[in-house]
Amino acid sequence: MNFSRRARALHWSGTAVTLAFIYFPLAIIALYAFNSSRVQRWPIDGLSTKWVDAALHNPGARDALLTSIKVALMATGVALVLGSLAAFAVARYNFFGRNTISFLVVIPIAMPGIVTGMALNSAFREAPLIGGVNLGLLTIVISHATFCIVLVYNNVIARLRRMSGHLEEASADLGAHPLQTFRYVTFPTIRSALLAGGLLAFALSFDEIIVTIFTAGSTQTLPIWILQNYSRPNQGPIVNAVGLFAILLSIIPVYLAQRLTEGEAVARGSTGAAAAAAK
Repeated sequence: MNFSRRARALHWSGTAVTLAFIYFPLAIIALYAFNSSRVQRWPIDGLSTKWVDAALHNPGARDALLTSIKVALMATGVALVLGSLAAFAVARYNFFGRNTISFLVVIPIAMPGIVTGMALNSAFREAPLIGGVNLGLLTIVISHATFCIVLVYNNVIARLRRMSGHLEEASADLGAHPLQTFRYVTFPTIRSALLAGGLLAFALSFDEIIVTIFTAGSTQTLPIWILQNYSRPNQGPIVNAVGLFAILLSIIPVYLAQRLTEGEAVARGSTGAAAAAAK
């Protein structure tokens, strides 16, 4: 489609305004991370990497970062298992209430975080039969997994619905048992969807704070460390540098997940074009 010069100018102007609206605050944090002065003011006094170096050697920030990575990896692992099982059940079997179950699985991602945090806190403190669970790493992982499951579920069920069931039926007709069919037919098809869902789940868990506040107890993740130190004047420059690390670590998995999704879309488009040409 050809656009006039005026239309292209409007298009680029609109895009630039949208990107500036989204990323200007993040750019300010990144710039303050390299501020040579402890005082945050505009324009900055100069550029320096001393706060980045101080953040790298800050034991509190380093421990909180490792805790966040550990929580995100464990929550992603739980989400991959449970989200995939739910997706296979809904996509491959017909049973009463299937649509209701699909709706209930995706609801947690839309629930207000503060409500989810309150509910999980009450459930952990008054857990039946065992008299409650101490808040800490385990309760953070469980709470994050409740909404990370949605990302894995949505990615896997979308792929399964596009995948013809005839492939699995053909594999069974040729003598393959269910495990072989899953290994050689199903898993290669859904592999990128699992990876994309896992990367998005990791990114969501890594910077989650509202639910974490209600379920962490004395355990400190990176977002909680940033929140607790942000209002301390002496820690401000280090917090900006830590915030820059958090931005980078959050962008990487989202970027990889997007590339995987785009790659699959291009592959499907090429396959469809080849099939159409063959006809």
